[in-house]
Amino acid sequence: MIKEDWKKLASCMKKAEQGEELIIGFLGGSITQGSLASGEHLTYAWRVYDWWCKSFPKAVFHYVNGGIGGTTSHFGTARAERDMLMYQPDVVVVDFSVNDEPDLFFQETFEGLLRRLLAWPGHPAVIVLNNVYYDTGVNAQIFHNELADYYQIPHVSIRDNIYRQMKQGLYTREELTTDGLHPNDRGHGLIADEIITLLEQVKLVLETGNASESEAEQIIGKEAEGLGGKAALTPNAYQAARLLDITNVLPELSGFRADPEEKMGHLDCFKNGWIGKKKGDRIVFREECSCVAIQYRKTIQGPSPAARVVLDGDTAHGVILDGNFKESWGDCLYLEPVLHHGDRKRHTIEIEIIEEPLDALVPFYLLSVILA
Repeated sequence: MIKEDWKKLASCMKKAEQGEELIIGFLGGSITQGSLASGEHLTYAWRVYDWWCKSFPKAVFHYVNGGIGGTTSHFGTARAERDMLMYQPDVVVVDFSVNDEPDLFFQETFEGLLRRLLAWPGHPAVIVLNNVYYDTGVNAQIFHNELADYYQIPHVSIRDNIYRQMKQGLYTREELTTDGLHPNDRGHGLIADEIITLLEQVKLVLETGNASESEAEQIIGKEAEGLGGKAALTPNAYQAARLLDITNVLPELSGFRADPEEKMGHLDCFKNGWIGKKKGDRIVFREECSCVAIQYRKTIQGPSPAARVVLDGDTAHGVILDGNFKESWGDCLYLEPVLHHGDRKRHTIEIEIIEEPLDALVPFYLLSVILA
């Protein structure tokens, strides 16, 4: 008997058995990117991809890794087409459980991402992965998995398996991670094993003939269903989120300038934006939306200027964008929501440098404006 949430995966496996060409994709944060693995082939993502290659030798597989460290599903839904869907994936593993806060805002942005993936014309099979903070057990899986269950998407919980085993004494924290979050080679291997266990279960049902002929027809047809007519659980403002950068918008510049350096791949993150250096430098966007977020660089290489974003001339409620990062792990693609479920109209978004340190070493870098 094929479980309902396995049918899209089963459809992909049927294609693979027939020797077709498939794209296996991964979308998430730093763990998906492969942080603290000693090599790409030791990351959880590559190991899962390798399982597909070895399990279906007649098929041709391609690997797409859309992981970017320190990013949430808010950014994920805005970049989903650029970093994943443009490759027409057949399978996408999604993990933002440690970068999203466990709250309703990120449940809504995660639903926007899931709906964007499911509604894509190719209707990829989706797996939700829930990584975890090994020191605390915190992640966003309660909010994420409510959505996964609603959309009949299989999910794999590291908190419910590997983390629980660690708490029971099967592993020490140091055997899995050096910083309490990013897995080492062994940790990546165990995460891959959890996903592969799910895949093996689906494959076993197909191999043992436990799917009836009518079910087999349903499996092949499942890929065409997409969202299956399901209404959203949240207000769902972010399914059609738009990312504005120098490639698709011409804002009004006064002191700010477009970054002329060419972007080299999705991990060359700090490109395609605008640069401000001096107090009084301004950039203005006029766009129709009801949600606005500003993505800018917080740098550890500072000092760097600070800016202020003002919506529709309301200076009393301006939001400060401090270009300095107090963490030590590296520069951050910081995303600051400044309007959430506001009036849907043409908004004026003005960003101005308000503080220019005398010893400023790094300019203020505006990466994008994300609208929904």
